[in-house]
Amino acid sequence: MTDYRDPNAFVDNPEIRKWMGEHLDELRSNVTEHRYRTQFIWAGIVAGLLAHVGGYLLRSAALAEPFGLLADLMYALGLALWTGTVVVVLTEIIPQLKERQVLSAIDAYEAAVQRGDTQSGGSSGTP
Repeated sequence: MTDYRDPNAFVDNPEIRKWMGEHLDELRSNVTEHRYRTQFIWAGIVAGLLAHVGGYLLRSAALAEPFGLLADLMYALGLALWTGTVVVVLTEIIPQLKERQVLSAIDAYEAAVQRGDTQSGGSSGTP
């Protein structure tokens, strides 16, 4: 059995190596564009909202004790899940996107300075 936690397991298996060779560009774009993270965030928001709304509807039905407790738990879990996901987006994802945007602007500026492109910025260092 192949241990997929070992990075060499992908290189040693010829079938996996062939598949990775065919899908290398797609895998790189998924990782660099953070598609997996985005998919998990959307899944967290959707699942949380569904659980929150479902729990609210079950709570308002005034069910007997065991089902009422489950409705309360579902309501609380849904609220925690979708609000927690929104907090992560606001405190982690958006600042990382802004940092990446600023870094790419700095890289573009430095490349323009190295090329000797002084048309737009001048030599004072201000844009």
